[in-house]
Amino acid sequence: MQQQRGPLSFQTMRVAVIIPALNEERALPLVLDDLAAHLEAEIIVVDNGSTDKTPDVASSRGVVLVTEPARGYGAACLRGIRYLQERAEPPEVLVILDADYSDDSAVLPDFIARIRRGEADLVLSSRTQGGAEPGSMTEVQIWGNRLQTFALRHRFGLELTDMGPMRAISWQALMALKMQDRTWGWNIEMACKAARQKLRVQELPVSYRNRVGQSKISGSFQGAARAGAKILWALARYGI
Repeated sequence: MQQQRGPLSFQTMRVAVIIPALNEERALPLVLDDLAAHLEAEIIVVDNGSTDKTPDVASSRGVVLVTEPARGYGAACLRGIRYLQERAEPPEVLVILDADYSDDSAVLPDFIARIRRGEADLVLSSRTQGGAEPGSMTEVQIWGNRLQTFALRHRFGLELTDMGPMRAISWQALMALKMQDRTWGWNIEMACKAARQKLRVQELPVSYRNRVGQSKISGSFQGAARAGAKILWALARYGI
């Protein structure tokens, strides 16, 4: 009888996962269960000013909980990174994962393995190549991705098909990028800076589920407009 495989351990590799979270009390337990089934890593949930029980969920599950009251996706990511920088021994690989249970973390071992083998410095997820459930990506998201990937290809020759949020990056490469964007421009900043520094960037297909709860971006016209404006601003700032 074949023995069932448990979560993958990378032995000598230190892996940390940052999960920015804003009002995700329903989805967060699913995300943490999914991670536990596939990956052994230190998990940091960054509460970004939730008004629901998201912090209580994180605390009850035994993961690290840090808070960043200033709203912003990039702000939450930077807070998690700052927590890791204060450690005597930071991770060798950092994973960033959304808290809405839309991404399938079963593929993360493959992301990390490519960095471990020296094949990539940054591994990005492609929802367009992996298959997105009907309704999981709005027209705003689809066209926004097309704009961003076109700009990256035109400006840097970086061939990407998506700007999915799930990613893994070597800690050394992350520190070299000197990330600073505190808004939804975080992902485009990372891509532009990675291209400038000629990092080895790979893109892997991932399946994409309909998220649990309402999207902070595409759930309203105002949210989509604000996020779109931040992304365009980031393209102008970091793509020049």
